[in-house]
Amino acid sequence: MKQIELDEVDLRLLDQLQRDAALSNQTLAERVHVSAPTCLRRVKRLWDSGLIQGQVALLNPERLAQTVGHGLQAIVEITLDRQGDEHLQSFEQRLIADPEVAMCWRVAPGPDFVLVVHVHDMPAYLALVQRLFTQDANVRNVKAFFSVKQSKMVPALSLGRRA
Repeated sequence: MKQIELDEVDLRLLDQLQRDAALSNQTLAERVHVSAPTCLRRVKRLWDSGLIQGQVALLNPERLAQTVGHGLQAIVEITLDRQGDEHLQSFEQRLIADPEVAMCWRVAPGPDFVLVVHVHDMPAYLALVQRLFTQDANVRNVKAFFSVKQSKMVPALSLGRRA
């Protein structure tokens, strides 16, 4: 994919869209001080370039818990015995295909993967452990940390400041 040049208007657009992707084109244009047609054209360019890869609704976990229960969130570290590229890729594909794995990072040094998993309860977590880790002979170590409170969760990326 061709690299895109970003100017201050593009950065302001990206910043606003990370804050609220549901803004109307007119409101977005007003916030970044461009015309509505210019705004629409630039946002389309950002989508087409792959800089914007999706739009989601962020759910309020406390409000959702009132309806469906709190569930269980865990941060899981996984270390494999064999770290050859084919082993890492194969394991990674299994992880990202699982709907209860919300986030997956390959990391170094230390464990090979760090995951964030969301499950309904402890039996569901144990089923995930069986499905993804216990039955895989290449998994050497699994270390889980269970969330008791989420203090901050900001999905926005820092866009930095240009000189």
